[in-house]
Amino acid sequence: MTELKIAIIAGSTRPGRHSRTVADWVLGRAAGRSGMRYDIVDLTDHPLPLFDEAMPPSFGQYQKAHTKAWAATIAPYDGFVFVSPEYNHSTSAALKNALDYLYAEWQNKAAALVGYGSLGGARAVEHLRLICAELQMATVRQQLSFSMFNDFENFTTFAPAARHDAAATTMFAQLENWAGALKTLRS
Repeated sequence: MTELKIAIIAGSTRPGRHSRTVADWVLGRAAGRSGMRYDIVDLTDHPLPLFDEAMPPSFGQYQKAHTKAWAATIAPYDGFVFVSPEYNHSTSAALKNALDYLYAEWQNKAAALVGYGSLGGARAVEHLRLICAELQMATVRQQLSFSMFNDFENFTTFAPAARHDAAATTMFAQLENWAGALKTLRS
């Protein structure tokens, strides 16, 4: 099988965010995995206005240049690691909006979920599972949950506990297995 491409999506755009730091940590843990290519896709590099297409994404009739560019960014990937803060018991508006823009580009691909917040981003992750299911992505069981109390020094500096390394290894293995299996559906 050819190399699998996995996008680690930094799912917050607000000033002072932690999603890029967490995404960089995930990328560091994924380095050197055989037959895999992990890339960061940072939503700050893809400024999408609040969904503004006339047709639903499931029709595949994208009209706006920013939608077409976003689709071209996402389409080549076989799987995703969504890194999300927990805002008001859910994922960030920026990540939800980015997911809502597309349809076919997400289908039959695997997703792993990484959350952070006061409760480890658990509720954001659970909402993402529902969104991913509707977009026909298969989410893997293993997730990473980083606590603002235990994995960030003074709530600002990301310093994850060592126990997350083993969980990340399990998450990558599950994601890569599913991404490889689902790639056969798209061939």
